[in-house]
Amino acid sequence: MSKILICGGGVIGLCAATMLGRDGHRVTVLEADPAGLPTAPSAGWEAWERPGVAQFRQPHNLSSRFRLISDQELPGLTDDLLRAGCVWVDYLDSLPPSITDRTPRPGDDAIRFVTGRRPVIECAVATMAEAAPNVTIRRGAKIRELITGASAVSGVPHVTGVRTSSGEEIRADLVIDAMGRRSPACDWMVSAGAHSPIEQAEDSNFAYFTRYFSGQRRPRRTGRALTPMGLFSILTLDGDNDTWSVTLYTSSKNKAMRALRDTTTFHRVVSACPRQAHWLDGEPITPVLLMAGVIDRYRRFVIDGQPVVTGFAAVGDAWACTNPSAGRGLSVGLLHAQVLRDAVRRHIDDPGAFCREYDAETERLVGPFYRNQIAADRARIAEMNALEAGTPMPAPNPVMAKLLVASSQDADALRGMIEIAMCLALPQEVIARPNVAAKLAELDGYPLPPDPNIIDRHRMAALLDGSS
Repeated sequence: MSKILICGGGVIGLCAATMLGRDGHRVTVLEADPAGLPTAPSAGWEAWERPGVAQFRQPHNLSSRFRLISDQELPGLTDDLLRAGCVWVDYLDSLPPSITDRTPRPGDDAIRFVTGRRPVIECAVATMAEAAPNVTIRRGAKIRELITGASAVSGVPHVTGVRTSSGEEIRADLVIDAMGRRSPACDWMVSAGAHSPIEQAEDSNFAYFTRYFSGQRRPRRTGRALTPMGLFSILTLDGDNDTWSVTLYTSSKNKAMRALRDTTTFHRVVSACPRQAHWLDGEPITPVLLMAGVIDRYRRFVIDGQPVVTGFAAVGDAWACTNPSAGRGLSVGLLHAQVLRDAVRRHIDDPGAFCREYDAETERLVGPFYRNQIAADRARIAEMNALEAGTPMPAPNPVMAKLLVASSQDADALRGMIEIAMCLALPQEVIARPNVAAKLAELDGYPLPPDPNIIDRHRMAALLDGSS
């Protein structure tokens, strides 16, 4: 079998390594951060330092799609996560009172998932990868540049390995970039004589304010995990080992919202959210953590049918990344790792065919999740900016607005909304379902009700300065 080198030992790189190793390939993972694993996954939050992952202690979520793929491709990982203290989550456990149809559906079990905090998740994944056949993990190995050899496609550089900062040359039949959103691999390609890949980048201008809590009982969910509240959105996520998090995200251009960094102000604003206020009923275990300046980036390595380089592939956030407003990064990344493994199975011995198929399948199966998230982020930041300026709100996507209303009344529409959030289905697939399409048709011609959750700018100003 082939020799494969994976640059980056985060969750997606390690999952890809495990899948490829189980296929019989000899896989080496090079991770720049030197720290080894803590003694147990449950100790990952306190004991593991990963400076190479900027969002290591920011909120993460594993959706239903992650669980379904891992159960198929990485059997045992779900049990490992549970042993580490991660928890089951089922959004069907908290149906709103307006949904009177409580009849179970055949696909309901697919909606359940297991989740926890990023350090605990990654520690469990790393423990799995270290025990996987044919996988070697080297921590503290920093890569300096790509090595190229004889071209496999005329006029296209062919990557044959990497050179580390110590000068060591490591050869491979395929080099996989799993270094995440900070990956410098595009610069390495240009230095190796390749054309620049297609790259699109923008800042969605969100700022995130997060606080973690602990308690003997997790908060009961009485609303959506992610709820727009006007000038901000609130995200409530379950964690491992009796922990959970509350995140408020807003426009980074709204300077007044920076007051959310203050714990008293943060708690005052969350307390004003009727369906989320009880998520404060725990012991705070962190200050309010700020994250901003997160870039949305998309890269494509095949241009007009011609690979930029061969012998190389990017997976997960190294291919495309968005603001983490929906918490889908790890789930979409694992789907991408599955697409990568399938392309390796078919074309590892034909570098040109591998690059073209991997590009095409990435665009077909993974690209829609990226593009839908970018569209949602642009719409949300436009709403926030209009509210701050006191100008009329932009018109929402009419179909998605109707689907949101329908989901408060109809059990099938609600399941569709959950499936979209959990990466089980795309919006265009959900709205095409006969039951959902019929419910949406009933709303044609009726004015959509105003969102009762919106906190107007005057009340928001009072919440921020404490005069409410």
